[in-house]
Amino acid sequence: MAPRAVGPLVLALGGAAAALGSVLFVLWRAYRGRERRCERGAAAAAAEPEGLPEWAEWAEEEEEEEEEAALEQLEQREVLVLGLDGAGKSTFLRVLAGKPPLEGHVPTWGFNSVRLPTRNFEVDLLEIGGSQNLRFYWKEFVSEVDVLVFMVDSADRSRLPWARQELHRLLDKDPDLPVVIVANKQDLRGAVSMVELQQELGLYAVDSQREVFLLAASVAPVGSGFQNPGTVHIWKLLLQLLS
Repeated sequence: MAPRAVGPLVLALGGAAAALGSVLFVLWRAYRGRERRCERGAAAAAAEPEGLPEWAEWAEEEEEEEEEAALEQLEQREVLVLGLDGAGKSTFLRVLAGKPPLEGHVPTWGFNSVRLPTRNFEVDLLEIGGSQNLRFYWKEFVSEVDVLVFMVDSADRSRLPWARQELHRLLDKDPDLPVVIVANKQDLRGAVSMVELQQELGLYAVDSQREVFLLAASVAPVGSGFQNPGTVHIWKLLLQLLS
């Protein structure tokens, strides 16, 4: 899939809603600008998590100046990571960045952002908090990214109707945007099966021509018995969609 151009985000909101939306936008753009001014080679080495494929493998014999110039020429890809609070969005970004999951649930107020280099482009992953007062702003970012990742807590049956409602609002906002739905926490007792989850999220009603992918995963498995955390598979699929 050819990546779409990412233009400036425009939040056409009024009153107090506009103020919070603008703050989120300004903070994100400032964060990204600061990160791009940092020394890229050091950032790439620090961010590389063990076991994830297709990460930058720069030739050791190249001079540092040449390496930095090559990195500056990399194109940008943007991935939006959304989902209800507690779905595992922040943990997903931390695992991709090679950091250990935080203990307990720490809600995201505002956003988190991670930049990951690959051989051919850099991937910016933006997570916006999933609390009810932040979901209003999700749709303002959807049309500005290349892929949407929607995280679902598949062990939280009571909130699946809410997840379905928010997911379909996003699907309606941009019918051409590829969507990767991550059925997280599959290692927990009581997690909804993939067949049941398709029904609960109304995926059978989605246009068959649309690119929607459903992946079972546990980005932070409880205990050592779960052999397939799924993070690598999610990353591989993202690389395919962004290439």
